[in-house]
Amino acid sequence: MLEDIQDADSRPLVSSVQPMETLMNEYSDNPNFVRKMEWLKKQGWLGVRRTKGDGDCFYRSFAFAWVERILRAKDQELAVGAGISTLHTTFQGLGAVGFETTLFVDFYDCLRSLVEQVITPDPNGQLLNASLLLEAFTSPETSNSIVSYVRLLTSAELRTNQDEYAAFVVHPETQESMSIIAFCNYFVEGMGKEADHVQMQALSKAMGVNLSVAYLDGSINNDANGDAPVDFVKFDNGGGDSANGIDDVVLLYRPGHYDILEHRAHEHRSSAASALVTPAAME
Repeated sequence: MLEDIQDADSRPLVSSVQPMETLMNEYSDNPNFVRKMEWLKKQGWLGVRRTKGDGDCFYRSFAFAWVERILRAKDQELAVGAGISTLHTTFQGLGAVGFETTLFVDFYDCLRSLVEQVITPDPNGQLLNASLLLEAFTSPETSNSIVSYVRLLTSAELRTNQDEYAAFVVHPETQESMSIIAFCNYFVEGMGKEADHVQMQALSKAMGVNLSVAYLDGSINNDANGDAPVDFVKFDNGGGDSANGIDDVVLLYRPGHYDILEHRAHEHRSSAASALVTPAAME
């Protein structure tokens, strides 16, 4: 199954929303995984937006979900304003840790222009909608530019707050301690390097976004109803609707890969804003 996840040549960078049953069918020979996906469905998670298994899946999933939540916010002006303010702060932060502006300004412009397009038409007179957002993230040039930018943000957060992260920074293969600088150089800034808890915490904090990750594995701990609950790991960074106008980013982790959890079973390509419902499992 891991080979299927990593089949980077056959999948788009980001897919349209697919029913949870699509994933369940792929794991039909693993009843524990299927039971956990059935539990997710009962909690209102009916679909999944899949990303290419190329080592960038966490960063791409996070960035897409962040922009999508701005697009679907109840108050788009509030969400866009907060998003642009965050991006401006991160732009300054990259310079503060020594990154040359010429290295990241084009990446920054890619992400900022998408956020601005939620309420300000682009030169073609188009506001951002679901179709255009998906188109942007399936374009290698735009999508990889955004991934590069959020990777640099992750590195800048780690470099800026080294005391906060140093105890958790280890080589992903040997589990030996590493310096923050070496870790960022080898396992954060370069494309194709997978993310773990420390990168998830750093990026979500840098962006001021609440992040929840549902961990799908083969272990089973039945609840009182005989169901197989999925553990959600939460990274609370003071975000949320009242702070930045958007709902939490919610991802699905399965061994070696991240996708985006969805309350929808199918894609609804509309520019209309709609709020994401917080599932009972996350309350």
